[in-house]
Amino acid sequence: MKYEHIENLIFKALADPNRRLLLDILFDTDGLTLNSLCTHLDMSRIGVMKHLKILEEAGVITTRKVGREKLHYLNPVPIHQIHNRWVSKFAEPWVSGLASFKNSLERDFTVGEKPKHVYQILIKTNREQLWNALTDPKMTSQFWYNCYIYSDWKEGSTYTLTNETGDVQAQGYVLECVPLNRLVVTWEWFVFEETSQEKASRITWEIEEHPNLTDVCVLSVVHDQFGGAPNTYRIIESGWPTVLSGLKTLLETGEPLGR
Repeated sequence: MKYEHIENLIFKALADPNRRLLLDILFDTDGLTLNSLCTHLDMSRIGVMKHLKILEEAGVITTRKVGREKLHYLNPVPIHQIHNRWVSKFAEPWVSGLASFKNSLERDFTVGEKPKHVYQILIKTNREQLWNALTDPKMTSQFWYNCYIYSDWKEGSTYTLTNETGDVQAQGYVLECVPLNRLVVTWEWFVFEETSQEKASRITWEIEEHPNLTDVCVLSVVHDQFGGAPNTYRIIESGWPTVLSGLKTLLETGEPLGR
């Protein structure tokens, strides 16, 4: 499979109304089992599985094992990247803002124990470059809303995400750090008044080499444990696709998103 072929898979996945319905269902209620999804479509279990396979191959959904169950999650990052190709950079803040406002009115934000925000993105890079982008302040400032990340990246240490004027935008503890492979941190977010007093949530970054594509990494991000942070859960959803799209653009082109 060629790297450029991924975009064609996305368009193919979105072309079928049944697959778009599955994405709508996961948009309304993320983290559903196959059995739950089958109740919404008038087709066999095998038919639903075939549609889910196409969506997963295109990267617009991702899955996580929780106990014995396989949960399915909407992965908006690839769609966000296609969206960026045709939406004016000047219109983007208005479109994103209106979409976020609409989502906040329509979605049910009851927070459970299972992972809530699950993303996966393919990046044409190697492990070393990707790990450096996630942990080097000079790199994070180019894709994470102009914020610099600082830490010694030892388990138990703290980290901060600081803006250009030195204000701490987020902070947390390093729970697990396996260089080039896995990074788990807590997340406390101070950007908004409604998130600044909430308890910490958790972010897990996982890096894998793609099994079929040369020099391509698969980056998975799981943001969960929102039991004490419902506002963080609600607001940060619209920010993750921008951060991950910016990371991909930076590593693949050498330029920040939007330039």
